[in-house]
Amino acid sequence: MRLFVPATLAMLETLLDSGEMPVRSGTAFAATPALVESYAEGDTEEIEHVAYLEAARASLRLLGGEIDSGAVHDTHPYRRVVVSVDVLDADAQPRPDLDTAVVRLSRGTVAMEEIAAVHVDLAGAADAVEAAVEAVDRADLGDEDAELTVGDALDIDLAWYDAGELPFLLSLL
Repeated sequence: MRLFVPATLAMLETLLDSGEMPVRSGTAFAATPALVESYAEGDTEEIEHVAYLEAARASLRLLGGEIDSGAVHDTHPYRRVVVSVDVLDADAQPRPDLDTAVVRLSRGTVAMEEIAAVHVDLAGAADAVEAAVEAVDRADLGDEDAELTVGDALDIDLAWYDAGELPFLLSLL
């Protein structure tokens, strides 16, 4: 099963250092049966893109938590990260009670060899991401202006990197 794990640059550094990356609360996103059922049409790739965008939105929340705790990346605090991983179906349980795309990983980490790709904001997205980090909680509570701010950040495509490029990515940022 392809999962989209919300992450941060600090979490990628942990992955490089230890070979494993923590999955906060075991939460990831995927083209679950509930998500597929909620769309009248669309192929697997289009539905997986919806799950990917949910992971990008969740990355905003992770960034906010790191900023609040002082654990944010020193040089690049406002870059969303989504890690695409392939795991056995048995390792991820759909959680439609939380949302149609949410899955819970049965373990707290993903290993380097499970990573299919890494998606990271480019430098030009930093201002929009910063504004979205500050607005995401208000957006979740129904603030329409905040939702537009978050939407502006989500409209920015993340750059795609192969897992083998990860060491170079972090050194070149």
